Amino acid sequence: MKYDVIIVGAGPGGIFSAYELVKKNPKLKIAVFEEGYSLEKRKCPIDGDKVKSCIKCKTCAIMNGFGGAGAFSDGKYNITNDFGGTLYEHIGKKEAIDLMKYVDEINVSHGGEGTKMYSTAGTKFKKVCIQNKLKLLDASVRHLGTDINYVVLENLYAELKDKVEFFFQSPVEKIEVLEDGYRISYSKGAVECSQCIVSVGRSGSKWMETVCKDLDIATKSNRVDIGVRVEIPAVIFSHLTDELYESKIVYRTEKFEDNVRTFCMNPNGIVVNENTNGIVTVNGHSYEGADKQTENTNFALLVAKHFSEPFKDSNGYGESIARLSNMLGGGVILQRFGDLVRGRRSTAKRIEEGLVTPTLAATPGDLSLVLPKRILDGIIEMIYALDKIAPGTANDDTLLYGVEVKFYNMEVDIDENLETKYKGLYIIGDGSGVTHSLSHASASGIYVARRIAETI
Repeated sequence: MKYDVIIVGAGPGGIFSAYELVKKNPKLKIAVFEEGYSLEKRKCPIDGDKVKSCIKCKTCAIMNGFGGAGAFSDGKYNITNDFGGTLYEHIGKKEAIDLMKYVDEINVSHGGEGTKMYSTAGTKFKKVCIQNKLKLLDASVRHLGTDINYVVLENLYAELKDKVEFFFQSPVEKIEVLEDGYRISYSKGAVECSQCIVSVGRSGSKWMETVCKDLDIATKSNRVDIGVRVEIPAVIFSHLTDELYESKIVYRTEKFEDNVRTFCMNPNGIVVNENTNGIVTVNGHSYEGADKQTENTNFALLVAKHFSEPFKDSNGYGESIARLSNMLGGGVILQRFGDLVRGRRSTAKRIEEGLVTPTLAATPGDLSLVLPKRILDGIIEMIYALDKIAPGTANDDTLLYGVEVKFYNMEVDIDENLETKYKGLYIIGDGSGVTHSLSHASASGIYVARRIAETI
């Protein structure tokens, strides 16, 4: 079977590549290969009743499948070059912003029309943050919510399914370079194409490294972000979340001069498990619909670790810490902030008596036995700094779930067209190590699709 374009991965990058290719040239023969399930079959077995914690499915329904890891995320599309990746270094700042705005238009026209666009521009909180040694990053953010995000994906799939051939539960095993294109081998055989777009996301990081090694594509070490997910009463952060929804705040620690940042803020949201390559970590979701909202807000506090020679396995470092958490807690560990600073493990009784009711069933424990001192010291410093702009953040009953790890791909050597040294082989999205967000990954998909439509 020969296709014009094969897309590996049905996350945001892959979906928006397919969307734009169909729009630009409806006659193209396009196939999308995806390791996970179609959207309607993506069901996590954790129900809170019979199954209370991660059972380590062969394919994680939260991480893989149509929509990628972003399908059940909070559905936040940040329009900014200040964070979310370095796409602008390849295609230019204006082009990157314009593409992110175009992605937003597509989301709005496919079910997101009732959602709100928030912005940090001109907000009074910038001054308040600076006065307390914090930096509020600039961004406009469209909050779809996990529920509306699902609707948008449903509508995009409905539009694409008759124009693009989807292969679900079909992990790609190998990519071979041919004289006039590429051979894509998967569990049920092999197909060929003239152009190939690889968009495998963070969960495909190990696979991506193997492909680059096989094809002798240069890579360079990236970083890993390690930290915890904080859960507090929603009212503590409501003055920020009501106006900004998500505030990306950076703090430089006094002790080690490390950067600690807030990430993935979920007002009135829930804390959830994630399974990446068999390792259980923590994340957060929130919903646009009031019926699914909670009384808690959660967000991550992450410390970025960059490594120098000779160490190159930043993801392996993050994995080892996550595995230690899994070893001690059977999965995610939960600790009250008051217990952490007092040097004692949390117990089910102390958590039950606290003022914050956990939204995720996790094992009470001691995060100081898991996280390196430098990272933990930075997180504690950040919580006290946030307490100055949102009093109550450093309360004893504030809940900390660990660990949260954001794995980044090795950064793949691609040019200004996001193309490798092989003509027609493009690496996009978070799998490239260039993007780290829904909006940047989606924009990279649009960019490459336009390039292919021009040249094919």
